[in-house]
Amino acid sequence: MEIAVAIAAVFLIGSTPFGLVVSRIFYKTDIRKAGSGNIGAMNALRSLGKRGAIAVLILDVAKGLIPLALFMGYCTIFLSAHSACFALGALLAAAAVLGHCFSPWLKFKGGKGVATSFGVLFALSWPAGLVAIAGWLVGALATSYSSVGSILAHLAAPLALWYFTRNPWVTGYGIFAAVLILYTHRENLRRLRAGQEQGIGFLRRNGRGS
Repeated sequence: MEIAVAIAAVFLIGSTPFGLVVSRIFYKTDIRKAGSGNIGAMNALRSLGKRGAIAVLILDVAKGLIPLALFMGYCTIFLSAHSACFALGALLAAAAVLGHCFSPWLKFKGGKGVATSFGVLFALSWPAGLVAIAGWLVGALATSYSSVGSILAHLAAPLALWYFTRNPWVTGYGIFAAVLILYTHRENLRRLRAGQEQGIGFLRRNGRGS
């Protein structure tokens, strides 16, 4: 019962649509009606500007990072990082990201899970989190497409998690996240194949992307 409550709580925290909250409270608009219609930081950059995007990014990362970091810290201090902690940590990580992607507050629709997944990656293994960020930077800077960076980051994540933790549960989360991110970016992949994907604004102005 306690495990079920913990998973449900983290799912609900992850389901908080901060992109919509920020757009309505501070910008008196609905982020879902602008740009791509997504509630994540990249659409916030296009529709709310840099400050709005930064706020959404920080909040979306935090709702994955803080609950997992508190849980993993508790396990490390009181349970000596018992293997069961990693198993439950992986389940909580998945719950947080699923909450963001399938928010009950948005009729089980939501964002693409990237920022929240970065948050839980840092909580599970900060070196693996850095590898994921590096993967995003390589993909995004090389192509000007955030979607390419997001996919590359999460394809690298399972390898990084296994390298730094050697834990099958944590690595399992990485595999789950890679599959989920590919699923949530299926329309981006279609647009990339068609040459219709929208790039990152400031990189397009430098002559890259479309």
